[in-house]
Amino acid sequence: MPALVANRLLLLAASCLVPVALAFPADAQQQRAPRGAQTRPAAVPAAQGGIVRAVDVQGNQRIEADTIRSYMLLQAGDPFDADRLDRSLRTLFSTGLFRDVTVARNGDRIRVVVDENPIINRVAFEGNSKVNDDTLRPEILLRPRAVFTPQAAQADRQRILDVYARRGRFAARVEPKVIQLDQNRVDLVFEITEGDAALVSRVNFVGNTAFSDSRLRDVVATREQAWYRLLSTSDIYDPERLNFDRELLRRYYLRSGYADVQVTAATAELSPDRGGFFVTYTIDEGVRYRVGRAEITSTLRGVDAARLRRELPFSEGDWYDGDAVERAVESLSDAVGLQGVPFVEVRPRVVRNRDAQTVDITFEVAEGTRAFVERIDITGNSRTADRVIRREFRLAEGDPFNAAQVRRSRQRIRDLGYFGNVEITPQPGSRPDRVALNTQVTERPTGEVSLGGGFSTDAGFLTDFGIRERNFLGTGIDARLQAMLAQRRSQLDFSVTDPAFLDRNLSAGLDVFYIQRNLQEIASYSEKRVGAALRAGYEFNERLRQSWAYTLVDRNVFDVQSNASRFIQEQTGQTLLSQLGTTLAYDTRDSRIEPRSGYIIRLGTDVAGLGGDVNYVRLRGDSAIYFPLERFFGAQEYVLALQVGGGYLTPWGDRPERIIDRFFLGGDNLRGFALAGAGPRDTSSSTQDPLGGRIIWTQTTELRFPLPVPSELGLLGRAFVDVGSLYDTPVQGPGVRDDSKPRVGAGVGVSWRTPVGLINIDIAQAVVKQDYDRTQLIRFGFGTRF
Repeated sequence: MPALVANRLLLLAASCLVPVALAFPADAQQQRAPRGAQTRPAAVPAAQGGIVRAVDVQGNQRIEADTIRSYMLLQAGDPFDADRLDRSLRTLFSTGLFRDVTVARNGDRIRVVVDENPIINRVAFEGNSKVNDDTLRPEILLRPRAVFTPQAAQADRQRILDVYARRGRFAARVEPKVIQLDQNRVDLVFEITEGDAALVSRVNFVGNTAFSDSRLRDVVATREQAWYRLLSTSDIYDPERLNFDRELLRRYYLRSGYADVQVTAATAELSPDRGGFFVTYTIDEGVRYRVGRAEITSTLRGVDAARLRRELPFSEGDWYDGDAVERAVESLSDAVGLQGVPFVEVRPRVVRNRDAQTVDITFEVAEGTRAFVERIDITGNSRTADRVIRREFRLAEGDPFNAAQVRRSRQRIRDLGYFGNVEITPQPGSRPDRVALNTQVTERPTGEVSLGGGFSTDAGFLTDFGIRERNFLGTGIDARLQAMLAQRRSQLDFSVTDPAFLDRNLSAGLDVFYIQRNLQEIASYSEKRVGAALRAGYEFNERLRQSWAYTLVDRNVFDVQSNASRFIQEQTGQTLLSQLGTTLAYDTRDSRIEPRSGYIIRLGTDVAGLGGDVNYVRLRGDSAIYFPLERFFGAQEYVLALQVGGGYLTPWGDRPERIIDRFFLGGDNLRGFALAGAGPRDTSSSTQDPLGGRIIWTQTTELRFPLPVPSELGLLGRAFVDVGSLYDTPVQGPGVRDDSKPRVGAGVGVSWRTPVGLINIDIAQAVVKQDYDRTQLIRFGFGTRF
């Protein structure tokens, strides 16, 4: 009996050992051994499914099997785990490398079958005309040689739609098409239907009481749709432009005294037909402030605060202007810097008195951080030489850092016209008191080839051709060849100018020219000039400049009419002019092209007789001052310009005086009168020819203003009064009229900047004139280049 019991116990023990041996094959037990599982019984994981013997990969073509295994959460030697196996499948899918993945257990092995996503051969766009490929390509993420996935293609599709939405084309449709190629490659083509642009149907304002809706519509960049905006995109809805409009509105109110203004919202509502947008800006204007006290305090030795008050662009009692405060900071910094103070900081303190509706402004002029320019780095100039840019800097390495001089340097570089953008960023140097000026420029084309045509009252119908390089070989040299052929004028000019000759404060240039004018309808003769001029100039400072020129010209008066004045007939023939001239100019204008503020004074002297056939001294001068009237009219286009000019000619020696050296009045310098229509005249001849004079003076008062039309039409109006006098002709005789009485012309004009050129029209009436003067009601000029 005891023996029977013992045998049964042995059989039971043997039956328990059999499944353990099946669950742990000999090789698996050997792989698990090194993993140090002695602290936990191996029978527990074995009971859950066993050990992974290997991971087999199938279907891969480009991707290595080991790379695929690296994404698996189960590796050879790990216990089988259904959850980790499922997460491995999701991980492989999330890589974006595979179109399909199958993961399955095959005994003690894992089999992974993959279907790889194709590789993109090229990406193309079809059907797009309003937005070019170069604009769309940077917006998408898929590129040639990248892995294609439908999800990525749909994401890029949405990005393209966003591009069109920013341009107001909400009806655009984009469909990604896949073209299968060999070797598991595809071409991805985005088929685009652009649709019509959703224009801005209406621009509304809520909360505005100080300014009308029509006035604020001229402030914002978003415009209502109109037939004349065919060449503009301002009436296309752009969500990004709305934020820009909010800033424009805020700054406009700040300039007008509303220091508490807030543009609380800018919303756009799409019309039910999806054809247009209604844009609404909500404004909280607040109260309007005047300037209370405007004071300047200075802690700098030798800087008189009282003398700096003239730099303030406003006075006590004026409406508060936020932009004027910023301009005042710059003006004060510049003025103190010009006094030789190297480290300047101007801090404005603005205190609102809401009860009195005034703003007290105190400008604190103090010593700024002491820092020196360590180096000037220039980037972005692949064509322009560094020295061309460096010579425009108003400071150099080792100089005290001066923010005003940095601003002035940036403006001088921009004025070169070689760069689309110029940024000068001060950065920390190698020491706390050192500053590095990082100058980033963006070059733009400087070469020009022009072919143009037009009409002017003086020259008639004209055509011209020109070729110019303003930055020849990146040296800053300006070279130009210009030819013009008109009904009453032919001209050929070659000019070359080096603005920094020998890298010094010296400009040098050469002009060679041929001019032929038909003056038969004006003075009964024609004239021809062939000559050359050498020029040089230099700057005393930022505002004062002097130039010199030597001119040698062969002049010929010919084709004199037989019935012309005898004083004109006496002028027939050739003369050689040898002339030395100089001009001194002081210029504070904010712009040389369209000035709105500042003034310019020019004084010149010409001396002829250093050889040649004529001797004379000619004095000339002119000045102009510009007053911005924005504070009175609320628009910066309102400008009052006052101009005055004069000249005096006196011969010397025994050589006869020539008519082509005298002054003439009428036309551009006295509107309402024809070219050479006012001044001395021989009324005894049938042609009644003008004789010119030795003394001339003119004065013009002109108001420039915007016309009551949308500003993007480019129309600018003006009202003017011209006054002038010309007298002291050297010839005497019966019928010679020489009167020093002033002539007056008054009228209005329009300048229109069209896409094909500038059109100027002046309608002027000769208000005060002599009976022998010749008048002109309409003066017209048109020109274009392309």
